[in-house]
Amino acid sequence: MKLYSLSIHYKGATKANLLKAAYELNSFGFFQKSSIQEFMTFTSALIVERTTVGSRASVKEQEYLCHVYVRNDNLAGVVIADTEYPQRVCFSLLDKVLEEFSRQVDSIDWPSGNPDTITYRNLDIQLAKYQKPMEADAMSKVQAELDDTKIILHKTMESLLERGEKLDDLVAKSEHLGTQSKAFYKTARKQNSCCEIM
Repeated sequence: MKLYSLSIHYKGATKANLLKAAYELNSFGFFQKSSIQEFMTFTSALIVERTTVGSRASVKEQEYLCHVYVRNDNLAGVVIADTEYPQRVCFSLLDKVLEEFSRQVDSIDWPSGNPDTITYRNLDIQLAKYQKPMEADAMSKVQAELDDTKIILHKTMESLLERGEKLDDLVAKSEHLGTQSKAFYKTARKQNSCCEIM
């Protein structure tokens, strides 16, 4: 999972104005980096221009996903990530960055600002922090822990059956299952075994 680009734009009437951008291009060769950065900047601006105000979208471009959020005040953010990176975390990052940017940079500067004139230093920090979505985003961490729990429970059930215990014996000994439930299990088991023979 990787984030490659995080940028902030102002969506004007005809074009998007780049205000600030951060890139993580270490996985590319030295001679490729400038071309890839230019392509990401171009793609981000194009996506902002084509996205309606007050909406979010995700656009697939080759092996990348470009996530865009254009707020009602025309401030927009774009994250370019690989296809494995969680979409929800990308939009969480965009919400956070755009909110922080709008508090630190006066909206009067958005239509005419550029990366050299806008003072906002947190973009590189946020891009680095969110490289590991499980650490940066609390909900992702909780989801990963739940997924681990499911796997552990599944393995525990399998290990019970591997120790020589049979599900039939467990059902027969169970105090929690009523007579009707045990009869249903036996009938279903017989029907399934009948079909397996064919």
